[in-house]
Amino acid sequence: MLRAMAEVAHEGPTGAPLRIAVLDRDSGFLQVLAKRLDRLGWEHRVLAGPVQPDALVSMRVSALVVDLALLGPQAWEWLERTSAAIPGLGIVVCTGQSSVAQRVRGLRLGADDWVTKPCHPEEVIARVEAVARRRRRAEARADVEPVVAGEIEIRADQFQAFAEGRSIDLTRREFELIELLSAAQGRVLEREEIYQRVWGYAMARGDRSVDVFVRKLRQKLEKASPDWRYIHTHFGIGYRFAPEPVEGAEVVTRAAEALVREAAEAEATAAESGAERVTA
Repeated sequence: MLRAMAEVAHEGPTGAPLRIAVLDRDSGFLQVLAKRLDRLGWEHRVLAGPVQPDALVSMRVSALVVDLALLGPQAWEWLERTSAAIPGLGIVVCTGQSSVAQRVRGLRLGADDWVTKPCHPEEVIARVEAVARRRRRAEARADVEPVVAGEIEIRADQFQAFAEGRSIDLTRREFELIELLSAAQGRVLEREEIYQRVWGYAMARGDRSVDVFVRKLRQKLEKASPDWRYIHTHFGIGYRFAPEPVEGAEVVTRAAEALVREAAEAEATAAESGAERVTA
């Protein structure tokens, strides 16, 4: 039983062994990582340099481990382009010492996770698995009905939210965040729980990633729907998602709009019926 559970943990989103590409030149790291991947039965390929998105598609890889330091000044552009071109690709950055600003930038440009060297290959594998689990959950979203909250419509099948039909242009992680918060149905979620469920592993002491992403998400929601407030802070605890109209704002909900349309249609139908009787 335990062995079966371990095998499932190392499977990709489709249930098959993961296929990953590794863009790195650290021979010692690559050697140890390759041995571990071979034992897991994962197919893997080492890349000598950056490749175009269509090349990654042809390799049929589900995850990419990349040392951005090897890409020089073009690293950020390459990361953003690759992530945008292949939404289903899990990207784990595994690189040397970096600043908070660099890590935040990388995550916002499309990286799913960030590991700082020196690190153990087992940690890299665990983080790739966490990305794969999120992909598996994402595939299960395809048949989920849209969630309407205030003026926002959350579409799991599109990894996006809309305000009055206009896309709010959320990043993948921002969408995972709003999806999690809205599913809690008004319950306060602690920061640690949010991190565990969105990032896929335990939050390190002092990590402010949840606060950074919630702030960015809140700004986008309030810009797209200024008459509503959606995310509420519970200081020292976490966050709660509950659409509330701003005091003094004239708000017409979608439900009210639907009732108005139905009434108008009913009145029009009645008028047409009356006209037909008169003619007859």
